[in-house]
Amino acid sequence: MQRHHYSVEVEGTPEEVWKIFWYRGPRPKTSTGVSIEILHPGDETGEGLIRHCTFRVPRYLLTGGVGHSWEWLTEVTPVESWKYDAIGKPLWSQAEGRTRLEGLVEGRTRIHFTETYEAFNPILRVLLERRVHHFISGDNDSLITSAINGGLRRMRKAREVGP
Repeated sequence: MQRHHYSVEVEGTPEEVWKIFWYRGPRPKTSTGVSIEILHPGDETGEGLIRHCTFRVPRYLLTGGVGHSWEWLTEVTPVESWKYDAIGKPLWSQAEGRTRLEGLVEGRTRIHFTETYEAFNPILRVLLERRVHHFISGDNDSLITSAINGGLRRMRKAREVGP
C-alpha cells in the first residue's frame, strides 16, 4: 500500500477554496487531460457526491496515458474537510483520500491532502504500484495547486466584473 501526503498554501480563504473544490457548474478544459465529471451531486453539502475523473498515467501502462477513477465523497464537513473512496484503473486499484482546509492569517488557506493507494493484483502491486502511484501523486500535487490558484483568479475576476 502506498501513502502520500501533500500540503500547499494558497491566497484564498477556506470559504473561497471550498467554493472552488465544490463548484458544480461547467469546468474549464485543461490541457493536461484531467477532467472531473459529476455523476451524482450528493446532498446539499456534497455528502454522497460521485464523480468520474480522468488523469495522466505512465504510457508504459498501454492505456494511451489515460487513467480513470470513480470516487464517492463522504464525511463532508463544509468549509473544512471531506473523504473520498475510489476505484481506479489501470492497475485496478482502490484509494482513500482526505482533504482538509486550514485557515491561516491574512486570507490564506493551507490545503492538506492525504491518500492511500493499493493495486488489487498482488503481482502488479509488487511490480508497478509504487511507480504508478508516485507518477499520479506528483501530477496531482502540481495540478491541484494550479487548479485552485486558477479558480481563485477566475472567481475574483468574476466578482470584479459583477453580474
